[in-house]
Amino acid sequence: MDLTLSDEHRQLRELAHRFTEERIVPHALRWDREEAIDKALVPMLGATGFLGLGIDEKYGGSGGDNLAYCLVLEEIARGDSAVRGIISVSLGLVAKSIAKHGTEEQKQRWLPGLTAGTQIGCFALTEPGTGSDAGSLATKATKTDNGYLLNGRKVFITNGTWADVALTFARTGGPGPKGISAFLVPTDTKGFTATEIKGKLGMRGQATAEITFEDVEVPDDALLSDEGFKLAMQALDKGRMSVAAGCVGAARGALEASLKYAKEREQFGKPIAGFQLVQELLADMAVETDAARLLTWRVADLADRNEKFSTEASMAKLYASEAAVRVANNAIQVFGGYGYIDEYPVGKYLRDTRVTTLYEGTSQIQKLLIGRALTGINAFQ
Repeated sequence: MDLTLSDEHRQLRELAHRFTEERIVPHALRWDREEAIDKALVPMLGATGFLGLGIDEKYGGSGGDNLAYCLVLEEIARGDSAVRGIISVSLGLVAKSIAKHGTEEQKQRWLPGLTAGTQIGCFALTEPGTGSDAGSLATKATKTDNGYLLNGRKVFITNGTWADVALTFARTGGPGPKGISAFLVPTDTKGFTATEIKGKLGMRGQATAEITFEDVEVPDDALLSDEGFKLAMQALDKGRMSVAAGCVGAARGALEASLKYAKEREQFGKPIAGFQLVQELLADMAVETDAARLLTWRVADLADRNEKFSTEASMAKLYASEAAVRVANNAIQVFGGYGYIDEYPVGKYLRDTRVTTLYEGTSQIQKLLIGRALTGINAFQ
């Protein structure tokens, strides 16, 4: 096993690092306080190729493998996890689903804009009454002579108020996962309403929305798959890899900030970095960050070799998200009282990472998935 990065991977990581330092870090605090990222950033992400990673160049993509994707997300999340979320959803969940399952017409219609950042996608799965139990979703798509009529509500939808297309999961058949289909719904369609959710604990700059479908009519060619639940679960497997990569970036950011502060802050006549218990905090943070990264890279490696990676993705997402929370919490301890105010970045790292233990499958759901893989017994039934 060779963990050495190729020249191409190193150059891409350096590009992502520079972009983060120049375009994200100087604005992250303001975006967090104002609860709004500057939308002009999105075409910049597209211009660098970050929104086209893994997408064929003939559709405007920039190619690259899953490891390249993880390297970029780590760097971006080090600057602001909310920006990482834009990429993970618009590219990772929406564009890549279209690339894998879409017709040629659907690919030509949506992928060039999504990869360029001139259009944005959202992944409309979660509902007010169905979070972890996505197979019981209630949004309904009724067949008509002209296509389908969608009615229902979605909640906690990243990019929801910014999106040009909503990858929407709705019930076309009977109860359970098999009755769910996936649709590409233009957000300017009559009856589609997105309302931004404010007052979030973290990821405050990210546009998170509640979406309402009131007799939203779409044509037959809006259907992406009649196996919508299967599509969603496949997308979320790679989504968990991207969340894990983002958690590594946030943990690394918290560690780097803590190291810098510990060397500068003096108490009892010397830098606090010289105290053993502070070094213990820093050592724990470093080990957890590296362990999370290696688990994430394993998923990328399996995916790049076209091997099964669902269980490994759950392991990486579970460990990296929980580790990032612990690392950020330790960072606040290193900073002391200063860590509790937003003049310093570590409080934001804690607030931003906390949600990663909830979305794209809670930590408890990941444990059930891992347990099912180990025992062969399905705890969901």
